[in-house]
Amino acid sequence: MGILDHKIAIVTGAGQGIGRGTAHALAKAGAAVVVSGRTLSKVETVAAEIKAFGGQALAVAANVNEAADLARLVEQTNATFGGIDILINNAQEVPLGPLNGVTDDAFMRGFTSGPLATFRLMKLCHPYMKARGGGAIINFATAAGVRWDMSNYGAYGAVKNAIRALTRAAACEWGKDNIRVNTIAPHALSPGMEGWIKAVPEEAAAFIATIPLGRLGDCETDIGGAIVQIVGPEMAYLTGATIPLDGGQANFG
Repeated sequence: MGILDHKIAIVTGAGQGIGRGTAHALAKAGAAVVVSGRTLSKVETVAAEIKAFGGQALAVAANVNEAADLARLVEQTNATFGGIDILINNAQEVPLGPLNGVTDDAFMRGFTSGPLATFRLMKLCHPYMKARGGGAIINFATAAGVRWDMSNYGAYGAVKNAIRALTRAAACEWGKDNIRVNTIAPHALSPGMEGWIKAVPEEAAAFIATIPLGRLGDCETDIGGAIVQIVGPEMAYLTGATIPLDGGQANFG
């Protein structure tokens, strides 16, 4: 018996990295998982991986920038599995660079794919979770949002801190419906991180050296495994929190 048996989960950005790792972890804990992403072939591969180890999965192509895609994702999840218990808002385009180097378009894409998509999906899933007696939502922040020196991270931090505010509001407003909403701030060895390490190895080594545990997290065992516990029954009193999954690097205060 898994701790998430009979639960139904949606994971956005599930084609690779943390999304893929989280989808695997949720499925191994017993949840039926809808793996969503812009590229159908990627999420189909992840769904096939889950089915290969005996899990339940459905691949759905959806772009979090598009409201119609998000509505279709939620409707298809309910039609296939009969409800929604868990939402993992992982997908996000991030605007990086100095303020003078971030375009208005990049800034707005960050907000559309981040806070707005998170806002939309939480509201779309709310009635289904309420009907099932409760649910759990995980949103994503970043340690870059609490840096002392915000140089080159201003737009990124603005996007992610907006998500933290939405998390707190949803946790407070929906607690009466037994819907828990938390934010995580992870560091993980995702494909994107691996590309960055290869591109700037000295900078990456200096960054990793500031992590007390001395390593980046594994997408499935460290990040996905923690998410399983946060959305699981043993964490039923935890809501409205920002939880760093970064090996002790950030101090959210």
